[in-house]
Order: sequence, then structure tokens, then C-alpha cells
Amino acid sequence: MVSPNQSVVTEFVLQGFSEHPSLKLFLTGCFLSLYTMALMGNIVIIALVTSSTGLHSPMYFFLCNLATMDIICTSSVLPKALVGLLSEENTISFKGCMTQLFFLVWSGSSELLLLTVMAYDRYVAICCPLHYSSRMSPQLCGVVVIGVWSVCALNASINTGLMTRLSFCGPKVITHFFCEIPPLLLLSCSPTYVNSIMTLASDAFYGGINFVLTLLSYGCIIASILRMRSAEGKKKAFSTCSSHLIVVVMYYSSVFCAYISPASSYSPERNKFTSVLYSILSPTLNPLIYTLRNKDVKHALGRIFASFSH
Repeated sequence: MVSPNQSVVTEFVLQGFSEHPSLKLFLTGCFLSLYTMALMGNIVIIALVTSSTGLHSPMYFFLCNLATMDIICTSSVLPKALVGLLSEENTISFKGCMTQLFFLVWSGSSELLLLTVMAYDRYVAICCPLHYSSRMSPQLCGVVVIGVWSVCALNASINTGLMTRLSFCGPKVITHFFCEIPPLLLLSCSPTYVNSIMTLASDAFYGGINFVLTLLSYGCIIASILRMRSAEGKKKAFSTCSSHLIVVVMYYSSVFCAYISPASSYSPERNKFTSVLYSILSPTLNPLIYTLRNKDVKHALGRIFASFSH
């Protein structure tokens, strides 16, 4: 007899987009293009921030970490999704599934937490400019980023560890194109009460509390901008936070659609669509948003292109 903590299923089948065979070629081309753009764009951001002295500030230090998180997120999802689109049956081992789940939860929760830190950074820069250098010192920024990575690694370890304790006796088809908590819980043949509580607590902290803190930061920022007398000052202040605000709105919208809903209302089709938004489209667009709307990044990029042309 199999013990409750032992999994009978040694591998899962990722359903992917097999229910739409006519879209396989189209989706393969789209995903491959988006993955290439995401990798190149985020690598360029990291290279620019590390090599340009003009970008050695807290905002760009956080942006460099955000780009790293985006690379981890897309790389944990897209390669396996592309394999699934090109093969008849897309299987993933139990250990491979848990590994994918760990890196996805780690990068996703880290991004939510870092976006809150970046919102606070913009709040200090606009609302308390005279105290910016003391409040956002390089040492403090380093400690904050290490804390973000560490706390979220612990969260990912707990969620993944709890998942490995469940029994999976069959069926073994995951109604998604990667290993995610909601569809995995539906496949378990053992009680998932503890997992559901932990998932709810993580959602409340990373999705709820961080969202409220980000809203508070931007509420103070907008109030401070409206109090400015100079139209040029308002424009400059808004331009320093508009890129981050766009990323926040786009990322939180997709995450809320994917996770903030009762388990009973879980819809595979809806979750696949929203997962594409936060795990593929958002990491691809982030570098473009920060590059196209940021003068400092564009100047650094121009200097690099000029040096190559010479």
C-alpha cells in the first residue's frame, strides 16, 4: 500500500494547447519570438545597468533585478511550452514539475515584492527628494534586494515542499502549459487543505498587501505632483514613474485574473490566457517600456551603439 506522502504518479502530461491543434504553428512562432525578445531585452537591460555609470542608481539597480526575475520566469515556462507545441505528447517528470513550480513561484512572488520596493523608491524620489540619498543608500538597497530574493525563495520552497507531500494517484493530465498550483491541487488524491491555506496566505501577502502598499505610494506621488506649481516639474516627475506604473498595472491585472478567484471557479482556458500575460508577455514588454520611455536608458543605449559603430 502506498503511503500518503508517496506519489504514485512519476510524471505528468501537460495539456498545453493540444485542444487547438490548428493553432500549434502560430503559437510556436509567437512563443519563440516572444522568448527571444524577452531574453534579449532583459539581457540588454542588465548589460546597460552594469556597464553604464550613469545608471548606477537605486532605480536602475532594482530594474536590473527585475530583468533577472523576468529571465527566470520566462525560462522556467517557455522552453517546455515550445517542446509541448512541437511534440505529440508533452510529459514532465514529477521532479521536473516541482522544479518548474519552484522557479515560477520564486520569480513571480519576487517580482510582486520588488514592484512594491520600486514604488517606494519613486515615492521617496518625488515626495522626499532631499532625503533620497540617505533613505535609498546603496547598502540599504542591497539589503532590500537580498531580502526580496530570500523571502520569496522561502515562500517558493514552502509551497513546493507542501506540493511534494501530496499524493497523485491519477489522472495525471495538467490542464495547463506549465506546472502551476491550482491545476496540480485538482489532481491530488489526498487532502489539500494546508496547501490551499498557504496559497491563500501567499496570495493575500504578495497580491493583496503589496498591491495596497503600491497604491498608497502612487497615491502620495500623484498628490505630490498635483501640488507642484511648475508644469515642467509635473511633467518631469510623472515621467520618472510612468514606466513603472504601466508595468505595475499590466502585471497585477494578469496576476489577479489568474490567482484571485475561488478554486471552484477555476477555468483552464482563462488561466492559460492570463498566464501567457504575466509569464510571457509582461517579461517581454518590460524592457521595451523602460527603454522607450526612459531618457537615461536610451542615452546609455545610444552610447553603446555609437561605440560599436566606431
